[in-house]
Amino acid sequence: MGNKLYVGNLPFSATDESLREMFGQAGQVESARIITDRDTGRSKGFGFVEMSTEQEASDAIKKFNGQELDGRALTVNEARPMAPREGGGGGGGRGQRGGGGGRQRW
Repeated sequence: MGNKLYVGNLPFSATDESLREMFGQAGQVESARIITDRDTGRSKGFGFVEMSTEQEASDAIKKFNGQELDGRALTVNEARPMAPREGGGGGGGRGQRGGGGGRQRW
């Protein structure tokens, strides 16, 4: 098991600091970050916490998984590595390269 935890179903009012404070009850927190939308800056409702040891991470899972925070049951488990993304962006469609032609008009 690793030290990095996924924390899901967070209330939108949660902050990096409140996450750090909460998980500090289970041990030393190395980092705490809530993921935000890059356009709006609003929380996406999940984040990651890195504990200093695997034991503290395990304790935090036991302590906080399923616990309610502002009426929402938290999901806390070991973070999985980020899956590699396919392709290089784009997406095709009209107005972009290779985006299909229109029908001919006679």
